Amino acid sequence: MNVFFALSAWMLPIFFVGTVLWAALRRVPVYETFVTGAKDGFETAVRIIPHLVGMMVAIRVFRDSGALEWITGLVAQWISGIFPAEVLPMVLLRPISGTGSLTYMIDVLRTHGGDSWAGRLASTIQGSTDTTLYVITVYFGSVGIRKVRYALKVGLLSDLVSAAASAVAVWLVFGPPG
Repeated sequence: MNVFFALSAWMLPIFFVGTVLWAALRRVPVYETFVTGAKDGFETAVRIIPHLVGMMVAIRVFRDSGALEWITGLVAQWISGIFPAEVLPMVLLRPISGTGSLTYMIDVLRTHGGDSWAGRLASTIQGSTDTTLYVITVYFGSVGIRKVRYALKVGLLSDLVSAAASAVAVWLVFGPPG
């Protein structure tokens, strides 16, 4: 086991040095290429800042206005047998914000514990769904894609299916809630 731990600790430095050596052997100007990439990355970061700020404001308004709690209460009555009420805000917030949903997951873990059905479900959902609206807003916005209709539908549908599949997986592995 110590061999694997030592190997994992050295994987990133080995990959970095190997990449630099490979590029040098192919006569690629390594430093100049790095600087050009860093410059392009900085320009991309500047282009996505307005999209990030807009998304963060929207998330904050969604949470602080009480809309998240209202939607959670509305949906909870229909799916209470599938998702515990404390996990539902995380399911609704996950397509919007990874950090926001992580906050709810941590709350579920603190309240119910990591070995509880709700804790296992929250952890599985956090790992199996994506931040669809964030991805569309930031990445599509940074390259100027404006028609996101199909990507949005497919992304949100995949988040819904992933959350449902998480409940099924946790049920199959650990048994029904209770």
